[in-house]
Amino acid sequence: MNVELRKQFNKLEKLTAELIGAIENTTTAQLHQSPPGKWSLSQVFAHLITAEQLSVQYLKKKIQVIEEQPNTGLAEALKMWVLILSQRLPLKFKAPKVVVDHTAAYADVAEILTAWSKTRMELKELLDRISDDQLKRKIYKHPVVGKLNMVQTVRFFREHIIHHTPQIKRLLKQT
Repeated sequence: MNVELRKQFNKLEKLTAELIGAIENTTTAQLHQSPPGKWSLSQVFAHLITAEQLSVQYLKKKIQVIEEQPNTGLAEALKMWVLILSQRLPLKFKAPKVVVDHTAAYADVAEILTAWSKTRMELKELLDRISDDQLKRKIYKHPVVGKLNMVQTVRFFREHIIHHTPQIKRLLKQT
């Protein structure tokens, strides 16, 4: 795996491990408890996993034609900073319909861990296939900012988790 991709992937893995660790000892009831009109811990984790699963499926298709894709440049770098800022601010966004429509329900922490581990393994295998000269290719289409390269994509996955971390922490305090 490319050095920069590995760095971003390791940061993503570390953050995921911290979140999984935070819910390891929650009961099934705590996992599914939700404030009125809000998501439960299970639903937040299901959302994160589904977003990543659908992204990995999309990337598996796009990697087949990666050589045909143009490189990212300054415009994408600027869009990425806007995306990071949007994920760090306490703003609410409506999840894309495709993510909502495909979000599974997980019964317990073990199911969450299994689903996320499987998706993450698929992501790692995909990242292992990216050569250094393909690193800057526009391969991922973010629903708001448009095309990103693989480093930016993995960074977005991490930022998405960071965006939902305060929500997870609030729900953990309520359990």
